[in-house]
Amino acid sequence: MNSQAPPHPASKVQSISAALVTSALGVVFGDIATSPLYALQAAFDSHGVQANRDNVLGLLSLVFWALIIVVSCKYVAFIMRANNNGEGGIMSLMALTREVCRDKIPRGLLAVALSLGLIGAALFFGDSVITPAVSVLSAVEGLQLAAPALKAWVLPISIVILFGLFLLQRMGSAHVGKIFGPVMALWLVVIAILGVYRLLDRPEVLWAIDPMYALHYFGTNGFRGFETLGAVILVLTGAEALYADMGHFGAGSIRVAWFALVLPCLLLSYFGQGAYLLGNAAAGEMPFYRMVPHALLYPMIVLAALATVIASQAVIAGAFSMARQAMLLGYLPRMRVQHTSHHVEGQVYLPGINLLLLILVMAAVLIFRSSDALASAYGIAVSGTMLVTTILALLYARFGWQWRYVALVPLGIVLITIDVAFFGANILKIASGGWFPLLLGVMMYVLMSSWHRGRQILISHLSRDGLELKSFVTGIAAHPPHRVEGSAVFLTARSSGVPVALLHNLKHNRVLHHTNIVLTLEFVNAPFVSTTNRLHHIELGDGFHQVNLRFGFAEDTDVPQALSAMEIDGEPVDPNRLTYFASRENIVPSRLHGMSLWRAHLFALMARNALAATTHFHLPDNRMVEIGTRVDV
Repeated sequence: MNSQAPPHPASKVQSISAALVTSALGVVFGDIATSPLYALQAAFDSHGVQANRDNVLGLLSLVFWALIIVVSCKYVAFIMRANNNGEGGIMSLMALTREVCRDKIPRGLLAVALSLGLIGAALFFGDSVITPAVSVLSAVEGLQLAAPALKAWVLPISIVILFGLFLLQRMGSAHVGKIFGPVMALWLVVIAILGVYRLLDRPEVLWAIDPMYALHYFGTNGFRGFETLGAVILVLTGAEALYADMGHFGAGSIRVAWFALVLPCLLLSYFGQGAYLLGNAAAGEMPFYRMVPHALLYPMIVLAALATVIASQAVIAGAFSMARQAMLLGYLPRMRVQHTSHHVEGQVYLPGINLLLLILVMAAVLIFRSSDALASAYGIAVSGTMLVTTILALLYARFGWQWRYVALVPLGIVLITIDVAFFGANILKIASGGWFPLLLGVMMYVLMSSWHRGRQILISHLSRDGLELKSFVTGIAAHPPHRVEGSAVFLTARSSGVPVALLHNLKHNRVLHHTNIVLTLEFVNAPFVSTTNRLHHIELGDGFHQVNLRFGFAEDTDVPQALSAMEIDGEPVDPNRLTYFASRENIVPSRLHGMSLWRAHLFALMARNALAATTHFHLPDNRMVEIGTRVDV
C-alpha cells in the first residue's frame, strides 16, 4: 500500500440546509445533549462535593467555561477546520498530520505522534462502547424516582432499548437522522424550558458565568475539587463525535446546530439544575429528574430514553467512519462496508463493527449495572481522546497551516493544560471503572498496530523475493511463451515488481494472455481522489501495462468501474471481459521477521478473517482467480 498522496482534488463541501442541520441534530449531538442527565449527578453524589452555594456556582462556572473553551473554541472553531477534504475524526487528522509533518520533524517524533493518533482512535472505540450503555441506563433509571417498585426493570428495559438501537444501524445515518432529528430538537427545547422554569426561582445562579467562581471552587475544595473534574468532563462527552461525524453532514451544518440551538439549550438546562440545587441541596442524586414537575415525570422519562438512543447513535456513526478510515489507511483488515446514502459519501454501515459494539455494550451494562458506576469508566476514554486530538491538531496547525509559534504556543498551553487536567482527574478512577475503557483501548491499539506492522513485513517480504517488472517483460520478449486471447489483470502491492499470481500462472499453466495489466492499488492520505488523478497508466510493451489506481480513504474501492476509464490501443477497456488474478497469502507465524510470535499469530488470524478481495474491490466472482502462496511473518 502506498500512502503518498496525489495533488488534492477539490474539497468535498456540503451546503448547509435545514434538512442537514436537522439530521445532524439526530446523529451528531445526541451524546453531548444528553449529558445533563448524569453530569451534575456525578459531581454531587455521595462520592462528590456537597451541594452548597459555593460548590454549585463553582461547578456551574466550570461547566460553562468547559463548553465555551473546549467545545465551542477548540472543536467547533479550531479543530473542525482541520478537515481532510470534508472528512473529520482522529484517523483523518492523523493522516493529515502524517502528510504535512513527513519531512519537517524527526522520524522518531513523527512515529510518536502517529502512535498517539492510534491510541486516541483506540480510546474513541472505548468511548463508543461506554456512551450507549451510560446514556440509556441514565434515562431509564428515572423510573426508580417515579416508581421505586420498577427498579428491577431498569436493566432489562435498557438492554431491550440498546438491542433495538443496534438493529436500526443498517438503515444508515441519514434515515436515522431524519427520524431522530426532530426528537432531539424537542428534547433540547424541553430541557431548556425546564431550566428556565427553575432559573426564575433562583436567577442569582447566573453569576456562575464569572470564572472567579471556578477558581474559588478549587481553592475551597482542594484535591477533592480536582477529582470532580472527572464529573465535569461528562458535559463534554460527544465533543469528539462532532469532529468524527463531520463527513456525514458537513462542518457548516454542525456549527449552525451547535450555536443556534444545542449550546443555548444545554446552558439553560445546567443552570436550571444549579438553581434547583441552591434551594434543594439534598437533590444531588438525580438533580435532572428531581427538577421535573412530578406530573411530567413519566413523559420526560420516555423522551429521555429516546434522546439517549440518539446519543448512542452519535458515537456509533463515528465508530463506523473511523473503522473504515483505519481499514483503508492500513490499520485494520478488510471488512464489509455498506454505503447507506447515495448523496453523502461518508455515511456507511459496517456490520462487523456493529456486532462487536453490540456485544461490548451489553457486557458493559451487565458488568456495571448502573449509570453512576459507568460514569467512573466514562471520562478516561473521553479525556484521553481529547488530549491526543489536541496534540495532532497543534502539529497540523504548525506544519499544515504554517501558524507561527507566537500564536500556537499560547493556544497549545491553554488547550493541553485543560486536557491534561481532565485526563489526570480521570486517571484516579481506574480502579472504580476506568480500567474498562482502558482495556478496550489497549485491545484495539494492539489490533491496529499489529495489522499495520504485519502488512509492512508482508509487503517487504514479497518485494524482497520478487522480480523487477521491466526486466521480466524484457525476458518475456526474448523467450515468448504461448499466448491466449483475452486480457488479464494481476493485482500486486508493489507496482515495480512482478505479481506473485503472474509468476505462478506462467509457471503452472505455461501461458500468458494477449494483454496483461499489472495493477497496484494506492490508498492515499486524503478522503477523495479526483477522476484525473485516479488512474496512472504506463505501457511497457509486449502486451504489458503497468496501472496504478488511487483511492481516498472515504471512497468505495470499485476496481472494475475505475478500470473502465482506461484505454488500450485506443480502445476503452471493458471490465466485464477481464480476468482477475490475485495471490492469497497463507501467513505462517515465525520468530524470524521482526514481529513477536504472539503478534504474528494475531496478524495471521486477522488475515484469515479479512474480507475477500473479490468483495472488497467489487471484483466479479466468476472472473476471479486466486493463487495461494506461503509467507512467513
